[in-house]
Amino acid sequence: MKNISVKYICSECGNITTTKTGRCTVCGSWGTLEEFNEPQKSTGSNKKSSSQKNIISALNVKAPSRILTGIEEFDRVLGGGLVAGAVVLIGGQPGIGKSTLLLQAAGSVAKNLNQPVLYISGEESENQVALRAARLKIACENLFLSCGQNLNDAVENLDDKNFVFFVLDSVQAMNCDDDSGWPGSINQVRATAQKIIDIARDKNIPAVIIGHITKDGKIAGPMLLEHMVDTVLNFSGEGYSSYRMLRAVKNRYGSTEELGIFEMNENGLSPVIDKSGLYWNRDDAAVPGVAMTIALEGNTPLAVEIQTLAARTVFQYPRRTSRGIELNRFQLLTAVVERRCNIPVNNHDLYINIAGGLHVQDPSADLASCAAIASALKNIPLTSGTCWLGEVGLAGEIRPVTRIELRLKEAARLGFNNAVISSKEDLKSNHGLKNIIQAKNLSEALKFASVKK
Repeated sequence: MKNISVKYICSECGNITTTKTGRCTVCGSWGTLEEFNEPQKSTGSNKKSSSQKNIISALNVKAPSRILTGIEEFDRVLGGGLVAGAVVLIGGQPGIGKSTLLLQAAGSVAKNLNQPVLYISGEESENQVALRAARLKIACENLFLSCGQNLNDAVENLDDKNFVFFVLDSVQAMNCDDDSGWPGSINQVRATAQKIIDIARDKNIPAVIIGHITKDGKIAGPMLLEHMVDTVLNFSGEGYSSYRMLRAVKNRYGSTEELGIFEMNENGLSPVIDKSGLYWNRDDAAVPGVAMTIALEGNTPLAVEIQTLAARTVFQYPRRTSRGIELNRFQLLTAVVERRCNIPVNNHDLYINIAGGLHVQDPSADLASCAAIASALKNIPLTSGTCWLGEVGLAGEIRPVTRIELRLKEAARLGFNNAVISSKEDLKSNHGLKNIIQAKNLSEALKFASVKK
């Protein structure tokens, strides 16, 4: 019998300690240390290692086989579909649509492949899941349902048929007999995830696990959970919007740069095909402080409308407020506009907003942000039909951005006539745009819009 040592693990950061304290010494969270049992490693010297060394070039490597769910956005974020034997963890806010998305995927696989799919629910009753399946119009004879919190009983159903795919909803709701503790505890979450991983690899079928998130937006449970699985997806959306975004935080079989966008309606989640103009109201009226750019979310170009408002202040310290762009970045760009373009900003409160609730981290939005700031301060509208593409440095120089050809093609498709880019960009054609202005620095770029004279 193995010796058991009692240790404590932080549910926020996964730090393991032998002493229980009120506060985690690593992440500083209070009341997050939970007890778990860790078997001690055997110290026997007569046991030989089963691992062998191989020449990596001599290994017969095959591309992983994938299963298409039939939901294009979901498959693209996964890297081309579900990989046989891989485990996917998807987290998101309550009510965001995780169960709906995976029930749609399960039903689509069952119908399209005409193969059995198992949906395990530890949070909802059979009636609740069946009602949702009927509303989504995905109920079929190959879609099987198992409800209950005992994981061992639920996974026994996988031996009845040759299932090609199964879903677990959720990892925090299940109770695994292989370890002690209540459902959702550190021991149970780890034991449940490990059992699902073992089953998926043993049967060589993909599995998707739904996970809860904390108030900080992180997947609840030990950080070890995210390390154990092959892919971690984040399903998010604003409460006031019907749009949902799916991003890969970790993906061993694909890119983490892809973005999937869905729209929630009465028939479930529908993929958004044309995403470029999703956050653009296409208003032709020229308004001071508004600039357009083409940002990339993975390989997806999005038209981004940057709005800036300048209001005179009577206070000694003017206010800076940003939404959709990092505040420190906004303050940095404001300083560049003042210093390199000689546009005073100290007597104005400045507000910047990315229309539609989008959060932009792409540095190509720097030039558009600076143009919007200068336009708001001067109260002069920018030239209509123009997109601004460039990263702005502290010296005021405009630097090239990645995949400029793709951005310009999308700008032309959306109806833009002009583009302001870096003079260091090496273009092969104008991609359908009437004018492409290549500027060395911010001051030179703003002259095109008659903001800097």
